[in-house]
Amino acid sequence: MRRDSRRSQKEEKNYNVLYIGGSILLIGIIAFVITFVAYGNKMDKQASLDNQKIASLVQGSNKDSEEVSTSMGKTVEEMQNETKTTENTTKNTNTNKTQTSTNTKTTKTNTNTVKKQETTKSSETKKTETKQEENKQEPLTFTKPVEGEIAKEYAKDKLVYSETLEEWATHLGWDIKADKTTVVKASANGKVKSIKNDPRYGLSIIIEHQDGYETLYASLLSTEFVTVGEEVKQGQSIGTVGNSAAFEVADAPHLHFEIIQNGESIDPSTFIK
Repeated sequence: MRRDSRRSQKEEKNYNVLYIGGSILLIGIIAFVITFVAYGNKMDKQASLDNQKIASLVQGSNKDSEEVSTSMGKTVEEMQNETKTTENTTKNTNTNKTQTSTNTKTTKTNTNTVKKQETTKSSETKKTETKQEENKQEPLTFTKPVEGEIAKEYAKDKLVYSETLEEWATHLGWDIKADKTTVVKASANGKVKSIKNDPRYGLSIIIEHQDGYETLYASLLSTEFVTVGEEVKQGQSIGTVGNSAAFEVADAPHLHFEIIQNGESIDPSTFIK
């Protein structure tokens, strides 16, 4: 019984060992198969990728070959002509750009010149208009330089008796009675031409006016109100009445007044009523 029991236990152990070994072997076979299948799939994918790369490289090589063959098929002269054509095109483009730039600059310069000329003309026109306005003067009028009776009138074409000369003579202005130191005023707008002590007219002032007119104020006592070259207005004080005229010294104090145009005496009554 003991022998049968031992044998039975030994057989059971052997069976267990075989079972475990078989299981391990089966698991190893399964693992090997799985690994083999997975590796095969990977190799297939790798081969597919490599085929695609090879196809791409082949296509690229064909393009390069076509380009090379196209270039190789051209003669040296054709290549030079193409190069010259390209250079000429570039030069023409640059020339056109330069001409366009030059034309643009020229146009701008011409425009600026025209604007400057227009501005200059406008400025000159304004200056001319201003000068014309400045040169426009009010109509010339005359007033009596001093209030008083006209003791001796204008007599160019007839003779009047001179108490001083004791003879008949012409008289080229007015003698206006007034007391000594009576203020004498400018008969019209003008500029003082001269102040002098004349041998015949005595202390006198000459004022020049527009259009060639002049006025003479003679036989004065003083001329301290004005100076030579001074601009005076009608009615402005210029001196005082005296009795300094040598050819009228015998007459009572008065102002000897004349109006002259271009060197010719004019009757004051023509302008002063």
